[in-house]
Amino acid sequence: MVNLICSPAENVILSFKILFMKVVLSSIFIYLNILPLLTTTPPPPTTTTTILTINESEIPLKGVKLRNTNDQMLSLEDIKGDNGLIVIFSANSCPFVVGSKSAEGWEGRYSGIYEEASKKDVGMVLINSNHAMRASKDSFAEMQARAKTKNYQWPYLFDEGAKVADAFGARTTPHVFLFDKDGILVYRGAIDDNVKSPEKVKNHYLKNAVENLAKGLEISPNSSRNIGCSIKRH
Repeated sequence: MVNLICSPAENVILSFKILFMKVVLSSIFIYLNILPLLTTTPPPPTTTTTILTINESEIPLKGVKLRNTNDQMLSLEDIKGDNGLIVIFSANSCPFVVGSKSAEGWEGRYSGIYEEASKKDVGMVLINSNHAMRASKDSFAEMQARAKTKNYQWPYLFDEGAKVADAFGARTTPHVFLFDKDGILVYRGAIDDNVKSPEKVKNHYLKNAVENLAKGLEISPNSSRNIGCSIKRH
């Protein structure tokens, strides 16, 4: 018959062996489950943008050349007039711009804005930053077609990777930024307060801002809530 009774010394040795095996098994568990978390590359941080500050911020990336729909390379500095610059982030695919069954959209008012701005020597430009829509309605070819169909008399620039939109902190299409003769932001927000119809507008935010800018008067309000489609960066 086999003797199953161990001596005290043997019991101590057995306890150490059991403890050692627990440590080994715990180490293996950590290696298999924790190490992959430490070696996996973390996801990139979410892109955040800070909007420009009224009466403080200058024109961002003003010297960077962007492709116009006529294939000319232009910078915001090139387009700026002696008295300032209007930058409108726009798109081909947004109903707040091009209109819908229930609303006319703001695109039809671009021409009037351009004419009034030109009289006051204020430049105007549209920028398309819908990077995620380049394979469809906001491709460069579609931008060219839109500019031709709608007879754009002002530049319509292609913002590769939405870099300019990020620099401005632009959120929507449309989103308006007005700069004075020194390139300082004096108004940002909406064109006016009614996307449905120009006849129903009560507050002509941008028009009034441009008029006051030309006269050297205080711009009030100098900001309004921008309403539109989100810029499709990703």
